[in-house]
Parts: sequence; structure tokens; C-alpha cells
Amino acid sequence: MRTTLTLEDDVAARLKAEARRTGKPFKAVVNDHLRRSLAQRARTRGLARFEIKPRDFGGPAPGRSYDDVGALIDELEGPHHR
Repeated sequence: MRTTLTLEDDVAARLKAEARRTGKPFKAVVNDHLRRSLAQRARTRGLARFEIKPRDFGGPAPGRSYDDVGALIDELEGPHHR
């Protein structure tokens, strides 16, 4: 399909640089980038954005250490956790 598309200068420059770098025709580079962008949007459509808020739970309980994680797991889950 033939159509007229007006690109902003910075976008056109980046696409032209990509066409030179890859040796592909300009229209192929434009189509490739549009396809990838549309596919990415289709994959993420409907996914709710979320934010992870860190919380400080303090350090380990007295007598416990994060230095030996294996021993800590054994103590909390028992020796048969594997």
C-alpha cells in the first residue's frame, strides 16, 4: 500500500541511520520498526501496570544470619525442602 507519512526530523534521522547501518531500504526499515512496535503493543495490551514498593522488614531475627542461606532455609523449612 502506498501512503504519505510525515516523520519528525529526529525519527527520520534515526531511521535513515538504521537503513545505512543495515543496508536495507528505508521503507523496509520503517516497516520492520512499525511491525515490532505493533507486536509489542499487542503483547502488552490489557496488562495492568504495577509498581513495586520496597518495604523494610528489618534484619534477620537475633541468632540468625543471612551469611549462610542454606542453613537459614533448613531451619525455616526443614532439611527436606529440596
